[in-house]
Amino acid sequence: MLAKDIMTTEVITVGPEEKIDTVAKLLIDNKISGIPVVDEQRKLLGIITENDLMVKASELKVPFYLTLFDSFIFLENPIRFNNSLKKYVASLVKDAMTKKVYAVEENKDVKEVVEIMQKRRINRVPVVRDGELVGIVTRNDILKSLVSNNG
Repeated sequence: MLAKDIMTTEVITVGPEEKIDTVAKLLIDNKISGIPVVDEQRKLLGIITENDLMVKASELKVPFYLTLFDSFIFLENPIRFNNSLKKYVASLVKDAMTKKVYAVEENKDVKEVVEIMQKRRINRVPVVRDGELVGIVTRNDILKSLVSNNG
């Protein structure tokens, strides 16, 4: 079975200039946990998830550091803090979205899609054709395919 056989083809998407408030409402109203971010040609730019938005509701933690000879030595990864800070103050999708997206071509075997989801600990995998979004495979789509194949 291939990704195109089980994917959802009517995918809710947003553009990079969309407001975070609008995305939160879309997630709630449609009972979904993530939305692909696309440009005008439906080229996949990223994905925005509940997790990306949860940063705004959390307490921002400044990384611990030591000073030594007028230098700062960070005891935690300052890049992670910078990414969290960017999402914390974001008002537009482009500032809060995850840019590194694991997408698959429509002819990818479903078993490989499942492996990506498990290895990367993600809940959805966008399906593309020449970089253009044509669908999405969610955990729910995989469960539905198991039921339909065994029932």
